[in-house]
Amino acid sequence: MTVGLRNTGGRPVTSGTITFSTHIIGALGIDWATRTSTHPLPTPIPPRTHRPTTWRICVAAWRVPLGMHIDTQDVRADWR
Repeated sequence: MTVGLRNTGGRPVTSGTITFSTHIIGALGIDWATRTSTHPLPTPIPPRTHRPTTWRICVAAWRVPLGMHIDTQDVRADWR
């Protein structure tokens, strides 16, 4: 998943995390489960810059039975 990180402040971002919420969706569209994964941000992010970064989102195959799929619907970043 590629996410664009934009630092609009006047100081560099020196630490932080990004959290992905990946939903396991059934064949009829029912949301069966949500798995979260947290990763460190690629720091530093200089002031007034935009950095697209890609993360691999993995869910164990046994959690996604035949006919179901995954969908990463929520992304949250915390930085300092």
